[in-house]
Amino acid sequence: MATVFAIVNQKGGVGKTTTAINLAAYMALEGVRVLLFDLDPQGNATSGLGVDRGQVTLSTYDVLIEGKSIAESMVASQIPNLSLVPATIDLAGAELQLMSMLSRETLLKQAITLARESFDYILIDAPPSLGLLTLNALVAADSLLIPMQTEYYALEGVTQLLKTVELVKRQLNPTLEIARVLLTMHDERTRIARQVVEEVRNYFGEAVSPNIVPRNVRLTEAPSHGLPIALYDPKSRGALAYQSIAKEILEYGKTRTR
Repeated sequence: MATVFAIVNQKGGVGKTTTAINLAAYMALEGVRVLLFDLDPQGNATSGLGVDRGQVTLSTYDVLIEGKSIAESMVASQIPNLSLVPATIDLAGAELQLMSMLSRETLLKQAITLARESFDYILIDAPPSLGLLTLNALVAADSLLIPMQTEYYALEGVTQLLKTVELVKRQLNPTLEIARVLLTMHDERTRIARQVVEEVRNYFGEAVSPNIVPRNVRLTEAPSHGLPIALYDPKSRGALAYQSIAKEILEYGKTRTR
């Protein structure tokens, strides 16, 4: 049965989708069955895996709003063992439509429950907000991955995210936990980046991954080619960092399912 990770941070530009794509790819390359669920209306995880959003027939919108199953909505990727439920611009209107729906916070959980037996891991790329789409991700997930850019204001807004997580734990998903905080876009040459690493580690403790993702040009180039870094430049520093984190998450997943 799949372990479900939601990749969340309401701040944009912190490497959330880059993390989702590359962790999903490297985990799948380790031989486990992985589903990446693109819950961001921007659909960057979809295009980043080389899927043409204009050719998508069923998407995350159809799963949430129309009640379609994950099995009929997912598409294959270029990576063996990695499937994707793609997002299109239709998802942008889903927040308003969800407002009037029954059990609106648990729709994604219901869909994922039916698909858990088909995968070992399910990763949800949540949007950069704390709206109903992200709430659905928090309710559906077993654990959270929180990417944080090692720049000034890295912790800005994280208090609100943690308050939302605690609220979800009390009312909707009592077993939800933070699996890892992932430090991204790190420039080790700058003092502020080193200070932020120390600050985040003081705040989150052992939840912070020891593997830090460097600021890396190859990581930023890969999505424009529709490729995860594992296929675009597997020897780059960014690739090696995400490969290490993927192995770390797989080890965490083993302890989560015991």
